[in-house]
Amino acid sequence: MSAIDHYINAIMKQGAAEAWEDGSADTEAHHLLLALASHEGTAAHAVLSSVGLDRQAIRTALDREFEHSLSMAGVSLAAYDLPKPSRDPERRPGVGASARLALERGYATATGKKDLRPAHLLLGVLNTGIGTVPRALALAGVDRGDLMARAQRTLATERW
Repeated sequence: MSAIDHYINAIMKQGAAEAWEDGSADTEAHHLLLALASHEGTAAHAVLSSVGLDRQAIRTALDREFEHSLSMAGVSLAAYDLPKPSRDPERRPGVGASARLALERGYATATGKKDLRPAHLLLGVLNTGIGTVPRALALAGVDRGDLMARAQRTLATERW
């Protein structure tokens, strides 16, 4: 297996662990973003860190997005004492539509598999105008376009 295959495998495993921790049935793009932020030593991690997005900052942004989405439906999270997510220890999350699309978009930004690097995967996760990731980043005050430009610049200057 190549280095990128090992990296993608690690990101998918970490993303699935994030989904399982949330009690989610599927690994989605926001779980991959958490995984990318957790995997140090890559350009993707450095780009996220450059705007203050470590795993905890992303988790906080995602929690804010969840609360904000509920409030748009007229539900106040503060009014309820929600239980922790239930997790089936026997079931591992599948790959959800947003994660699949993020991977496809990431692959499409590379000229071929031999050129695929972590920043391409980050671009795939960021390159959507709708969904949990852009809403969470907006609520965190992060300019998604600037973040994508930073990731794009690393592709020209960094190998990994």
